[in-house]
Parts: sequence; C-alpha cells; structure tokens
Amino acid sequence: MGTKHVFIILIGTIFLLSACGSNQQPTSNNQKDTSGTPAANTPAPDKGVGKFTDVKLTHPLDETMVKKGEAIFNVKCMACHKLTDEKLVGPGWKGITDRRTPEYIMNFVTNTDDMLNKDPNAKALLEVCMVRMPNQNLTDDEAREILEFIRRNDGKN
Repeated sequence: MGTKHVFIILIGTIFLLSACGSNQQPTSNNQKDTSGTPAANTPAPDKGVGKFTDVKLTHPLDETMVKKGEAIFNVKCMACHKLTDEKLVGPGWKGITDRRTPEYIMNFVTNTDDMLNKDPNAKALLEVCMVRMPNQNLTDDEAREILEFIRRNDGKN
C-alpha cells in the first residue's frame, strides 16, 4: 500500500473515531507517578496518549500551515474523509476541533496505534465505527499542519 493511501487511512480513522463520539468529555483512568503527573503511555484527560500535552495554537491561523495541511489532506485524507459532517469511509471532519482538543488530535495522528490500544475514548469509538486507522508515520510538523487545516475547516481563526 502506498504512503498516500496509508496516510489517508490514518487521518480517516482519527476523525472517524472523533466523529463517532458524542459531546461527552473524555474520561481517564490515569495512573500517576509520585510526582502527580500521568504515567508514560497512559491517557491524559482530553489529550489522549502521546507526547503532545500542550499544543500552542496560533491566532490568527498560520496560513502557511493551513496550505501545507490542505496539501496533505488532498494526498492522504480525502479518499476517506469529507470536509463536511458526512461520512465517507471515515467520518467527516466538520466540527472535530469542537469535540477534541488539539493535543488529542495531534496524539491521534502521530501515535495512532497507542491511541487505539490505550485511550478509552478511542477504543470506545473504534467499537462503534469498526475502522482501525493505520499509523501514517506523520512528522510532528505534518500533524500540526493537518491540525491547522482542520481548524480552518471548522471556521476557527
């Protein structure tokens, strides 16, 4: 399977999982170490599983990142996702930023397998959606560009 298809499936699954959920706040059964911080590779409330714990958003949107994110979407995502709320193979992307935090989205697109295996919200959504998104091996920069494009799609500025 080509890199293009793998990336499309990855992004699709991320948003499939996000779109299939309700507006409920994510729950967590974090294990804490003695410092009071979440143990490694355990879900953080609203942030999922992964290294992203504090994503700084730009205001206004970074247009360069938006354009790069759109290019990634066109190559790797649009075969499975629409920019509306309509499901294709995966869920539509509209409203994702209203349902999930930037950290959750970034962790999902860069740490897909751990999210699907360990995050209770991702696991629950996978049971409903029945599509497992493969890891697209996105760089952190590519994931951030996708996030910025998604923010534009959701009317954020």
